[in-house]
Amino acid sequence: MLGGRRGAIDATLPPVAFAAGWLLGDESLWAGVLAAVVTASGVALWRLRRGDRPRSVLIGLLAVCVAALIALRTGRATDFFLLQLLSNAASALAWAVSVVLRWPLLGVVVGAALGQRGRWRRDPALLRAYGRGSWIWTATYVLRLAVFVPLYLGGQVVALVVARVALTWPLVAAALAVSWVVVRRSLPAGHPGLRHPVAPVAPQPGPT
Repeated sequence: MLGGRRGAIDATLPPVAFAAGWLLGDESLWAGVLAAVVTASGVALWRLRRGDRPRSVLIGLLAVCVAALIALRTGRATDFFLLQLLSNAASALAWAVSVVLRWPLLGVVVGAALGQRGRWRRDPALLRAYGRGSWIWTATYVLRLAVFVPLYLGGQVVALVVARVALTWPLVAAALAVSWVVVRRSLPAGHPGLRHPVAPVAPQPGPT
């Protein structure tokens, strides 16, 4: 959610390189894998030189390497995207479960960014608003799966890359905008906003 355009670049360049290598190599899986790993390594070095956290950089590089190993193991070019499918399925499940458990992930992310820890959960209005906003993010992962799975099953390597690019930064930007509107409209009139959770007032004991 918070990776911005830099995160979108990390997510899209290796798959684009994979497809380009695969096509230029006359549908050679090794050519596609080599192009993807070299590109991911270049992106990782560039990010490290810019001072990004080594852990996040290495996780991104590791994901590409694992995707490449899966494709080489199965011998199918589309399996380079299998890790992505599983990741989106797991994300959709995690976001949906978080709402059911009344720990909506949108609230967790925004609350952490605002330094509120769990204080937002004591505000019933914010809890409800973040829950509704979290369903928007759940829908983005479900949408990706609805697009990716048929392409994966059909062996459409190039179409998978195009769909991944189209459903990365543009979809995240749309989800940010829509979930913001949903959260704001879910708050009652007079609510002080996301930065100021309102704890319910405890009932006062009656006269004895």
